[in-house]
Amino acid sequence: MKVVLQRVKKASVSIDNQIHGVIDKGYLLLVGVSDADGDEQIDYLVHKISKLRIFEDDVGKLNLDIHAVNGAILSVSQFTLYANTKKGNRPSFTDAGQPTHAKQIYERFNDRLRQAGLIVQTGIFGADMQVRLQNDGPVTIIFDTDHK
Repeated sequence: MKVVLQRVKKASVSIDNQIHGVIDKGYLLLVGVSDADGDEQIDYLVHKISKLRIFEDDVGKLNLDIHAVNGAILSVSQFTLYANTKKGNRPSFTDAGQPTHAKQIYERFNDRLRQAGLIVQTGIFGADMQVRLQNDGPVTIIFDTDHK
C-alpha cells in the first residue's frame, strides 16, 4: 500500500458537485492499493498513522498525534499512486490493485482507522472526485509498505 498523508487545517471531497466528506484539522490520506496488499499492510499503516506525532505542542515541537488534537481523517482512494512512468509519456497503472481487491482493502483500512478511535470521512472508491484542502505546514509524509 502507498499512502500520501497531508496534515490539513481542513479538507473536503466532492463528487458531482456534492460534498461527500469534509473534515477540519487532521489528515488527508491519498490511498493506493496493490494486489499484494492485505491485513499486514493495513495493520502497519493504521499503527503508524494513528500514532504519528506531527502536530505542534505548546512549545512548537512536532510532538502530538492526531488523537491529542481531536483531529479527523479524510481518506481518498487513489490508484494513480501506483503509476509507472519509466517508459514513454503515458503512465502505466498495471501495478495498481484490481478494483474488487483494492476496494475491499481500502474499506478495511478505513474501518481499522475507525477502530483505532479516529473519525474517518471518505470519498467513493473509483469515483471521479475533486479534493480541496488547506495544507498545514505544509507537512506531507509518504508511506509505502514495500519500504517499511
